[in-house]
Amino acid sequence: MQSPRESSSHATPTPAGAASVKLPALARQWLDQLPELVWLAHAQGQLSACSAPLLAYVGLPERELVAQGWRSFMPAEELATLAQAWPTRQAISVDLRLRNAQGELRWHLCLARPLLDADGSLQGWMGSFVDIDARKRSETLLRETDAVWKLALESTGDGVWDWRIDEDIETFSPRYLQMYGYDPEEIAERPDAFDRLTHPDDVPGMERDRQEHFDGRTPAYVNEHRVRCKDGSWKWVLSRGMVIARDELGRPLRMVGTHTDITARKEAEVLIWQQANFDALTGLPNRRMLRDRLEREIRRAREHRTQLAVLFIDLDHFKEVNDTLGHGKGDLLLQQAAQRIRDSLRPADVVARMGGDEFTVLLSPVGGHGEIEAIVQLLIERVASPFRLEGERAFVSASVGISLFPDDGDHIEALFKHADQALYVAKDAGRNRYAYFTPALQRAAQNRMRLGNDLRDALAAESLQVVYQPIVDLRRGHVCKAEALVRWHHVERGPVSPAEFIPIAESSGLILEIGEWVFRQAVRDVQHWRAEIDEHFQVSVNKSPVQFHSEAGMHTRWLRQIVEAGLPGDAVSLEITEGLLLEGGDSASQQLMALRRAGLSVALDDFGTGYSSLSYLQHYEIDCIKIDRAFVHELEPGSKALALCKAIITMAHELGMSVVAEGVETAHQRDLLASIGCDMGQGFFFARPMPAEALEAVLRQQRRSTT
Repeated sequence: MQSPRESSSHATPTPAGAASVKLPALARQWLDQLPELVWLAHAQGQLSACSAPLLAYVGLPERELVAQGWRSFMPAEELATLAQAWPTRQAISVDLRLRNAQGELRWHLCLARPLLDADGSLQGWMGSFVDIDARKRSETLLRETDAVWKLALESTGDGVWDWRIDEDIETFSPRYLQMYGYDPEEIAERPDAFDRLTHPDDVPGMERDRQEHFDGRTPAYVNEHRVRCKDGSWKWVLSRGMVIARDELGRPLRMVGTHTDITARKEAEVLIWQQANFDALTGLPNRRMLRDRLEREIRRAREHRTQLAVLFIDLDHFKEVNDTLGHGKGDLLLQQAAQRIRDSLRPADVVARMGGDEFTVLLSPVGGHGEIEAIVQLLIERVASPFRLEGERAFVSASVGISLFPDDGDHIEALFKHADQALYVAKDAGRNRYAYFTPALQRAAQNRMRLGNDLRDALAAESLQVVYQPIVDLRRGHVCKAEALVRWHHVERGPVSPAEFIPIAESSGLILEIGEWVFRQAVRDVQHWRAEIDEHFQVSVNKSPVQFHSEAGMHTRWLRQIVEAGLPGDAVSLEITEGLLLEGGDSASQQLMALRRAGLSVALDDFGTGYSSLSYLQHYEIDCIKIDRAFVHELEPGSKALALCKAIITMAHELGMSVVAEGVETAHQRDLLASIGCDMGQGFFFARPMPAEALEAVLRQQRRSTT
């Protein structure tokens, strides 16, 4: 029998069996507070998440409801209607019958919109069900008596309108007027009374949909638009109606309909879009929106043969301000810096926050270096002015790296890479300045090549070293596993940071040999420790995406080494990053599945720093997630970082995953993590990376102290 986690990793084209989606806490809170029965679905239409009111209506828990799919509360005829709608990728507005917890079928209006990403690909659906059962029943009585159907429609909470087209008279029910705060004497009984109160941007669409129904091209009039209330605010409404009388020539004589308040749903849609495209702290566009805008500007510049500039901006000395004055004032400085950068640009330019104290600016179009430098110099001067942070003064500066299209690259990644290289030139030159990407930076690439050659020699001479950083069980305070890390002591330069030589190893392909060597060492050491000290001890090994891309059968060698060592699969855990899941393709997925079937654990490293991690938890079998040190560093009681860590831990436990917090440096951080249920911790507070012999001594001492 498969576990829930195993079965949820298999996609299926059928309505039932789809995996539920774990939403961020804020999105889940908004979803559950909406009065409508709101739902989310995958791109092919499989149900993936439901609001609390929908679960209450159906009478099933979310996991069971998602597993059974639409058929659990929808008759076959309605299922067929939806099946025809999914492939159209168009907004859905259709009346359906839904079965409630008591087994009754009630009419509901199904409203759904496709969720598209920046390139127009369909990611899923968001929709709602509005109970219109009373209205549907009343529609059969419309031609018999106005009093009956109007009363019925009013009882649903909708506002009713009745338009006698030939007489140019339109009447509005009391509920209709109450929705907008108007008294009866304030609104004339004319069709243009509320047309004049409709948002100007929405009028063309409203008139188009109305005319299409008048002309008989649609069975009903359906339109969403904004109406100005008496207090000056705008309310989103769904307007639905139909012509109930025509003359002998087919011209409409009378039309009746309703207004349904959908403001809450619209606000939820805006919030979800906002979270996906904007930075929560500064309100600036995020990386995703910047890439979308930059793609459009590159196409325009290529078409018109103009030039654009990409600026990478880093705030110098921000870390010192953050560490000295606290994260609250650090956040305030980032907000003020974002505003200063924005104020230095032209109206059409774009600034985005990429994370931390890093910003990216798009200048398009630009006429030459003079225009760019005038903007950049103003930006640097403004950022260098003192920041006033709730009674404190702080000083930072800006280093700026500049790349140009088309001179320095004709696609996004090249422009980003070259702007980043130029940024580090500016920082190395003393900060508080700007630098252009130049061919001279290619010489730096040559230096990296020489370092790569030295790394190749070091591997051949076996002068690399595997060290281990303990991972501690926060409940017991014991070392329960360790992460294998590689270190290099250069014969001339001394210790070389992994952050410097690992990228070189990946780009040169040496990471394959280094990874194999580290894996062999780790298997040998964990075999010894399990036999001599702790039969349950586990070692985690980092695996680069390059290792999965280069050779499809590489995973079989790893499995063979474990078997030959007489170890069970769970003796070794593989640590991967979301880069592998994002770009690995089918081959990487198949290798991961094979490793999981053999019993190896898979951990997702640096969790929370990407933008797609939640989808990975749904589609891949992950045993453990490692919270990135950036969250742990900012842990304080009542902080956003603590709330995010708690949400991550709760979500992981619900999915059957364990959690390791990286970068634990203080007892305060350890205690906060333990208080919110974190399973394990790793960081300098517990121990720095150490040779195998030193870790063995720690494990032996731990064993003696517990026996």
